[in-house]
Amino acid sequence: MSSVAMERQPAVTRGKARYSYFPLYRLRQLSWSVVRTILVMGICFVILYPLIVKFSVSIMDEMDLYDMTVRYVPKHFTLKNYETVWEYMRYPEAFMNSLKLSLLTSITQLISCTLIGYGFARFNFPLKNLLFGLVIAILVVPPQTIMIPLFLRFRFFDVFGIISALRGETLNLLSTYWPFVFMSATGMGLKNGLYIYIMRQHFRGAPKDLEEAAYIDGAGPFKTFYRIMLPGAIPMMVTVFLFSFVWQWTDTFYSSLFLQKLWVLPTALSSLVPNVSKSYSAEQLGMMVYLSPAYASMLNNTGSILVVIPLAVIYIFAQRYFVESIERSGLTGM
Repeated sequence: MSSVAMERQPAVTRGKARYSYFPLYRLRQLSWSVVRTILVMGICFVILYPLIVKFSVSIMDEMDLYDMTVRYVPKHFTLKNYETVWEYMRYPEAFMNSLKLSLLTSITQLISCTLIGYGFARFNFPLKNLLFGLVIAILVVPPQTIMIPLFLRFRFFDVFGIISALRGETLNLLSTYWPFVFMSATGMGLKNGLYIYIMRQHFRGAPKDLEEAAYIDGAGPFKTFYRIMLPGAIPMMVTVFLFSFVWQWTDTFYSSLFLQKLWVLPTALSSLVPNVSKSYSAEQLGMMVYLSPAYASMLNNTGSILVVIPLAVIYIFAQRYFVESIERSGLTGM
C-alpha cells in the first residue's frame, strides 16, 4: 500500500493495517530463524560427525566392533587404545618434534609472506603482475611434480658450488628442519601462495593516507611498514600463522620427503599400524601377525584424535582472532 493511500485513510484504518502487518512480519522473521538454525545445525553435524565417530570408536573395546547392537555408545568402555597408540606412536617425542617444526615453519612463513605481500601491494616494480601470477600458480601446481628436484636439492645442498669447494662435498640437509626453513623463508613453502595473497589483499585495502602521512613525517618505507602498516595487519597475521601451523602440523608429504629419521606426528600416525603389527609378531616368536582391518582402523582413529586435540585447543583460545581475521581478509567471498 502506497504512502499516499495510507494518508488518505482514517487513523483507525491505518492502525488496523499496521496491526495486521506486524504478525506477518514476525512470522517471516521466525520462519527464517528456524530455517537458518536448521541449516547451521546441519552444517555443524556434517563437520563434527567424523570426529564424533572417531572418538566413539577410540573408547570401544575390540569386541564392540563386531557387535551389531553397538553403534556409537560402547558397551565395553576402555582407554586401552589410547595407551597402545601413546606407546607405539612415541607420542611425547613426536609431539615435541612436530611442535618445534610447526612453530619454526609458521613464524618463518609469517615473516616472509608479510613482507612479500606488502611489496606486491604497495610498490611498483618491473614484471610485478607476472611475478604475482607465478605466486598464484604455486597454489595450482601440485608439489608432487617437483618432489624429485626438491629431494635432490636438499640431499646434495650447495650454493653456487661454494660449499663443495670449501668442504670438499655437499651438505645433506635431510632429516633436519633446514629444508622447511629455506622453503618458508623464500616464499616456496607449504601453501605460501595463499598466505601471500591474504597479506597482499589486506595491504591493498589499507588507506593510503596513513602511508603518505608517514612519508611526510620523514619515515622511510621500512619504518612505515613496521610502525604504521604492521599493527593494523595483526588479524591477518593471526590467520596466516594459524593456517600455516595447522597445515604443517598435519602435513604428510613434506614430512615424509625430508624427515627420514626425525619422528613427527604425521609420520608416527602413518607408521602406527605397521609398528603394532611388528611388535605383536615379535611377541609371537617371529610369527607374522596381521591385525584385522577393523582393529587397524580403530587404532588409526585413536591416533587421529591425539593428533587433532592440540589443534582443537589452539582453536578454542584463538577462535575470536581467527573469525575476525577471516571476516577482514575476504576469504569468505573467494
